[in-house]
Amino acid sequence: MCGIFGLTNRNAVPLATEVPRAALERLEHRGPDDLGWLTFTTGCVRRGREVDEAMAAEAMLLHRRLSILDLSSAGWQPMSTADGRYHLTFNGEIYNYLELRQELQRLGHTFHSETDTEVLLAAFAQWGAASLNRFVGMFAFAILDSTERRLFLARDCFGIKPLYHARWRDGFAFSSEIEPLLDLPGVGRTAHPQNVYDYLRFGLTDHGPETLFADIKQLQPAHYLDLPLDDPAAARPVRYWNLDLDRHSDLSFEEAAERMRDLFVESVRLHLRSDVPVGAALSGGIDSSAIVMTMRQLQPDLDLHTFSYVASEAGINEERWMDLIGSEAKVTAHKVRPDPGDLVGDLESLLRAQELPFSSTSMYAQYRVFALARDAGIKVMLDGQGADELLAGYPGFLAARLASVLTRGAWREAGQVLNAAAGSVMGGRLGTLARAVRYLVPGSLEGAARGAIESRVTHRWISSGWLRRHDVSPMSIRLGFGTNAFRERLHQALTETSVPTLLRYEDRNSMAFSIESRVPFLTPELASFAFSLPDEYLIARDGTSKAVFRRAMRGIVPDAILDRRDKIGFATPERRWLLEMRPWVESILFGARAASIPALNIPALRRDWEDLVQGKKVFDFRVWRWINLVLWAERYEVQFD
Repeated sequence: MCGIFGLTNRNAVPLATEVPRAALERLEHRGPDDLGWLTFTTGCVRRGREVDEAMAAEAMLLHRRLSILDLSSAGWQPMSTADGRYHLTFNGEIYNYLELRQELQRLGHTFHSETDTEVLLAAFAQWGAASLNRFVGMFAFAILDSTERRLFLARDCFGIKPLYHARWRDGFAFSSEIEPLLDLPGVGRTAHPQNVYDYLRFGLTDHGPETLFADIKQLQPAHYLDLPLDDPAAARPVRYWNLDLDRHSDLSFEEAAERMRDLFVESVRLHLRSDVPVGAALSGGIDSSAIVMTMRQLQPDLDLHTFSYVASEAGINEERWMDLIGSEAKVTAHKVRPDPGDLVGDLESLLRAQELPFSSTSMYAQYRVFALARDAGIKVMLDGQGADELLAGYPGFLAARLASVLTRGAWREAGQVLNAAAGSVMGGRLGTLARAVRYLVPGSLEGAARGAIESRVTHRWISSGWLRRHDVSPMSIRLGFGTNAFRERLHQALTETSVPTLLRYEDRNSMAFSIESRVPFLTPELASFAFSLPDEYLIARDGTSKAVFRRAMRGIVPDAILDRRDKIGFATPERRWLLEMRPWVESILFGARAASIPALNIPALRRDWEDLVQGKKVFDFRVWRWINLVLWAERYEVQFD
């Protein structure tokens, strides 16, 4: 796990030493163990650790190393092939590197380290872009082909590792984080209007190739970019992997559960490969409990440490479930109990870590968990991100499940699913039915449906004049999903909305403390299998979520955990926290910086805030989004047209 940065430089214009030095400094938390640089001009490759002079090169690669596999200097980057053709800067882990190494050795490759980095480089030299579909791992990397004068960038199938890029004054640049790109001449700080709206309205920040900065893009998950050094603008992203939504398994429920167990246990086994201590985040829910119990099953003698956030309010406190797993798995448990004062004190560093606004204070709970792991000397953590989207763990998926049943005309099953919504889903039966009908809007009618509801979803605290001026769509997220709304809704959450945003939070919070966070639910094989299963294997007719995974984990995870029907996660008492911090909140929302943001209608925002304080409106995460947008705009001197 590391930090990477690089650029192409038209006409090899001399680059001031401040640029690479600043990039290496800004990425230090991602890789405090080592650093390196490499420059290329035709016929000349230079490399080193210290930036001590202005660099005049056609391309540059920078690297900050967090040593996880082979802690020796043999893992130094940027790494080059023996023939000097390919040069790599790599962020991530290839978990099946041992198997790939054996295959490559049979093909004649030799290795001089025990790193996955060298395996990745050899795999690319052997198979080119086709190597991407051989990797089980998380990655964002750049490979410079000095013979063909090309720069190849790639990102893993789910976007676990970030990769941003921008056009700067003299060429193309990429980075693990946004700030190093903002330092480059010609890269502006203007906000992207549509993405600002999508954040304020939906809490989304990471869907699609755009970011909240108009000049900063991101390479999307499961894509690569092959750039000619002489014409980088000609490059277009290429998708190398996608889920097959038409694949259908004919396994029985019991056979599917057995296969699910095998795939999950194998994934955890691969994710445990490390030359440094490995711990786990533990919330007490099914996903994190399954990871911890499987870790213990695979490695009975492992000195297993878990890290948990404990909420102060009884309704969202999961400590008894954490303690149950801790006892069963014989772990060393670490817990953190933050309060509102802690949040205010840590907010500056949290904003720096995240770079973009985030949607709720639950991200702070996660931030503190990784801080706890760092203090305990843990460098690798396993976490359960992606499980809810693969296995339909969120209550809101029940409406999409109902929509698919209605499409098939299975009325008896529809009644069973609808009855399951009573008391378990916000809005109960009627609310679930209404959301199910929304999913059934045909594509040909979606435009009309959008027009009919735009006035309802455009909140008065978002400036309607600003929306019109920038031609912002109030409904940029798809409504209808066609004949299999359930499967398509899961796919949307996995690839467009939920998972991309949650993975950014996870990456930033973990790397802020120089910790590699691994997510064993997110492998292509496991995802493809989950999406091949019948709907009722994911959400049963009685409304039981993750039905096949619950069955798969019987005998590994305690029944008391598998029988849970509540869904909490890293929930914080956000309303109480914000009310306790009311003077601080109001100083931000009604200060000069907020007033300068044309996207916000401050008088309407003030009325909404007062209604929330007085209990006249149901509290939601909008307040935190207001606060976060203002603080983000202030920190990064964001410009709004």
